Amino acid sequence: MPKMKTRSAAKKRFRLTASGKVKRSTAYRSHILTSKTTKRKRKLRGPHLVSKADQKNVKIMLQG
Repeated sequence: MPKMKTRSAAKKRFRLTASGKVKRSTAYRSHILTSKTTKRKRKLRGPHLVSKADQKNVKIMLQG
């Protein structure tokens, strides 16, 4: 049986933390930033965690 391959899309978007949670970056922070408030842009900064409902599926996609 061939080896399982990691999903390339998931590999680019997610990272695992040391405790096994899944980190992700935030959407809505790539362009048209002039129309967004400073407060809104500040809240979008930094890493966020994937919700518990989606965590299982993301981990399956990251298995290689």
